[in-house]
Amino acid sequence: MKILVTGAAGFIGFHTSRRLLARGDTVVGLDNVNDYYAVQLKLDRLKQLQSEPSFSFHKLDLADRDGIARLFEKERFDKVVNLAAQAGVRYSLENPGVYVSSNLTGFVHILEGCRHAGVKHLVYASSSSVYGANTQMPFSVHQNVDHPVSLYAATKKANELMAHTYSHLFRLPTTGLRFFTVYGPWGRPDMALFLFTRAILAGRPIDVFNHGKMRRDFTYVDDIVEGVLRVLDRIAESDPQWTGARPDPGSSSAPYRIYNIGNNQPVELLDMIGLVEECLGKTATKNFMPIQLGDVPETFADVDDLVRDTGFKPGTPLRDGIAKFIAWYRAYYGA
Repeated sequence: MKILVTGAAGFIGFHTSRRLLARGDTVVGLDNVNDYYAVQLKLDRLKQLQSEPSFSFHKLDLADRDGIARLFEKERFDKVVNLAAQAGVRYSLENPGVYVSSNLTGFVHILEGCRHAGVKHLVYASSSSVYGANTQMPFSVHQNVDHPVSLYAATKKANELMAHTYSHLFRLPTTGLRFFTVYGPWGRPDMALFLFTRAILAGRPIDVFNHGKMRRDFTYVDDIVEGVLRVLDRIAESDPQWTGARPDPGSSSAPYRIYNIGNNQPVELLDMIGLVEECLGKTATKNFMPIQLGDVPETFADVDDLVRDTGFKPGTPLRDGIAKFIAWYRAYYGA
């Protein structure tokens, strides 16, 4: 198949593209290679992908409506994996406009491209952040998610609503994936594991928010990618049991689905830090701080629907995943 992967220079997009190429698909990567974090890291990811003959790359912004339309018209993709977005909860408090441009306007352009080009399946990244003020654990796709606590989360919920509209109006099969705290080699420098590793190796203190009582469903990137590919191959269909009298948020009478992809095993932040210290052989100096604006105290994924429909359950132990990340970090940075 010919598959468009947006955000191909990003963390999850890079790993997803590699897996698709490894199984024999033709991958067209798209990314605007912005400077939200180190551009060199993105370029180094791209360099690996561009060594593959079945990979081609377009430097393009999702907000470029005409550019996106031309790309879809020219390439005639079989399927699309939309992983491009402006990420980060806290950055959305500082620069809300970029989230509107990338996550809302850009997503409309992807939907329009898929609609007019007859794409067979659109799989797109949502986020565990959509659960917002929900406290019923584990988080289930069958729960209402109408109380986001950050603009980033609101844009991801909006993506799900927009996708449903296109599934309903134009019968475009769409599947949204709510990722839970993804980590691993080639990860994002603004994420906790990366920040902690860098600071501890440099002998700098680390900021520990919510006094270390934060709990996260840390999910290794290979598990995320396996989930993406399994879902991509299973084109979304309408749910014959769905009814407007009891509307289920996770499915629809349209060809629309939502899945959680998480490790199904939340870990307290202090325990995660302990594993990093153990792997590095160094103890961190910790600055204990209150919870940050826009953060949620706990995430915990119910993955029953994913397991039922794809036969896959994420399960990489956090200790193993952290060891793999730190081995990559030491090699990449010569640390």
